[in-house]
Amino acid sequence: MHFNFHFLKFFCPALESKIKGWSVIECFSQNKDELVIGLAQGENECYLRANFLPVISCLAVADAFKRSKKNTISLFPELIGQRVEGIHLVNFERAFWIQFVSGDRLLFKLHGTRSNLIYYRQDDEVPVRIFRNELKDDKVLLPQSLEKNLVLDHAAFIALQGNASHFLPTLGKIPRDWLKAQGYIEASIESKWSLMQQMLEMLEMPWFSIIHDDNQYLLSMLPTEKPLFQTADAIEAVNMLFRYRVVVQGFEMEKIAIQKKLEEQLKRTKAYIEKTTARLEELEDGPSPSQKADVIMANLHQIGPETETISLFNFYTQQKENFNFKRGQTPQKLAETLYRKSKNRKREIDQLYQNLSDKEQLLTLTGNMLAELMEINDHRGLKNFVRNHHLIPKSQEQEEQVPFKRFEVEGFDVLVGKSAKANDEMLRRFAWKEDLWLHAKDVAGSHVLIKFKSGLSFPKTVLERAAELAAYYSKIKNDSLAPVIYTPAKYVRKVKGSADGSVMVDKESVIMVVPRGPQEAH
Repeated sequence: MHFNFHFLKFFCPALESKIKGWSVIECFSQNKDELVIGLAQGENECYLRANFLPVISCLAVADAFKRSKKNTISLFPELIGQRVEGIHLVNFERAFWIQFVSGDRLLFKLHGTRSNLIYYRQDDEVPVRIFRNELKDDKVLLPQSLEKNLVLDHAAFIALQGNASHFLPTLGKIPRDWLKAQGYIEASIESKWSLMQQMLEMLEMPWFSIIHDDNQYLLSMLPTEKPLFQTADAIEAVNMLFRYRVVVQGFEMEKIAIQKKLEEQLKRTKAYIEKTTARLEELEDGPSPSQKADVIMANLHQIGPETETISLFNFYTQQKENFNFKRGQTPQKLAETLYRKSKNRKREIDQLYQNLSDKEQLLTLTGNMLAELMEINDHRGLKNFVRNHHLIPKSQEQEEQVPFKRFEVEGFDVLVGKSAKANDEMLRRFAWKEDLWLHAKDVAGSHVLIKFKSGLSFPKTVLERAAELAAYYSKIKNDSLAPVIYTPAKYVRKVKGSADGSVMVDKESVIMVVPRGPQEAH
């Protein structure tokens, strides 16, 4: 209800009482969804913050504000030096404007996701400047067009058959929900009128509560069972809501995003362990291909050159068994194939055991990280958690315009440089000495990093997939088999004056892989 006419009836007089006669000293933005207006009178200062980020849109009034030294831009230069004459509340609307002595106006249009700040010169109807330029309709908005005159008497209520939204469009969700909870929909027309009057009386009382509902922090002017905060001061109410929405809710959203990522990783890891365990049981309990090969080699004298199917006694199972041969395939060739499969089967079992061990370590680590995360209750603790576990939130990554493509392989982050210059930046800013660095051997290509996870070794399957990406993002992407070098990042160094992307590697190993891109994982 903080962007609601019924609350603004209390907020606007309180704001006018605080800033009337004060002059604007600065107006700036530190992100595209928030504008800060600084005012002063003598040595006293006041800062009005309008945050229009859809999820956390709100206002705040502070006695001090520290402007950032970077990522900030001055806006609305026409406001500087303007002195406040008063605050005008737009009748039955979610809007008000600051009236300056000069006749200029700054309109606060508080329409949810389409909220905006609109500046008018003196008595001009057409705006001089708007804050959110993407809202093109606001460039021709007439402030007087927002004013509404509603008739709220009994006759008008009866004529509208008690339709609350038509009778009083300014109610908003919380008052409408209160009416429904009181049985408004099923009530008789006179009972509805009584409930409407009862609610309007409560909305005339300056008593404001901060509540938590449907994972949001809201301001309510109606009775509530478990308020987080209550006050009769409208400015104190918006400031507390701002704190809950920007600070507390921002922390909770970031924590939930990390929690969700870890829970998804936990789910994938458990599924992999379950699938791998079943595959191991299948391989270990099933007969080895070498047994069939032994039977074939023991019965070569019975198998003719054109034989395609023959029944032979299997001395391992003590039963007759059918053996099929491809046309033109000799029994010796089939036996050779089966012996090779048996050898590869042993290698597969060994690799599966290694992968299983790695995944069990990852499962333990992820479980411990989740338990640690659930104990964190503030931004500082969350920031330390992200740094200690080398987690970069997607939103932060986008803001920084990182120089790499990010892939996730079995819970490990794999970074691939976007260009020669980006390779250098990635190595300088995003590589830790424990990370594993990869590059296609002896050709130009992207640097690749597998980010280190505390307590875990790099699984062979992860190394192979990262190597496939390193080969794909190089000059040998079309080769059938490509050599890729890899080494801990601490053995990779940039030589002063060398070309972009050029490095010295003090120690390396080589792995042969088939180049495969992001969509070609097997």
